[in-house]
Amino acid sequence: MTVPDLVPIRHEPNYRTSTIGQWDGGQFFAHVSGVFAGRDIDDRVLRRWYSVLHEFDAAGRHLDSRIRAAGTVADGPAKAPMVEAAQRLLHEWLDALPGRHFTDIAIAPFAVEVDGALFGLVSECHGEYPEGQEQDDWAEFYPNRLGFSAPWDGLYDT
Repeated sequence: MTVPDLVPIRHEPNYRTSTIGQWDGGQFFAHVSGVFAGRDIDDRVLRRWYSVLHEFDAAGRHLDSRIRAAGTVADGPAKAPMVEAAQRLLHEWLDALPGRHFTDIAIAPFAVEVDGALFGLVSECHGEYPEGQEQDDWAEFYPNRLGFSAPWDGLYDT
C-alpha cells in the first residue's frame, strides 16, 4: 500500500510523539534529537543535539522548520546538560504557539537538511516487489527513525 498524501501520526503522551499537535496556525511536530556527528579521539560516539519544531498548515502541508543545535558531545553522562538545553528551547517554542494542544496529526511528507543531517518525513520503499513494480510503502521520520506504514493508523515502528 503506497504512502498516503497525509500520514497520520498518533499522539502518545510520555513517549516519542508526546510533543505533536495542533495550534492556531495549523499542526506541529516538535522533538529533541541527537544526530550522529562522528567520533572523538577516544572513539566515543559524538552527537549533535537539536531542538526541532516543524510547523504545518491545517491541511498538513509543511510550512516551516525551526532547527537549532544545542551543541555536540560524546555519548554518556556529559550529554545530559546538552539535552536539557535543547529541551528548554523546545519548550519555549512550544509555549509560544497560540492555542497549542497535544493531539494526533496528519502531515504530508517533507524534507529539510541542516548541517548535513536530514530532518523530515520521507517516503521510502521497504517492501519486496516484482521487478519494476517498486512503490513507496513506508514513511520514515528523520532523524528520530520513526517508521510509519500500512494500515496507516498513526502507529510507528522504531
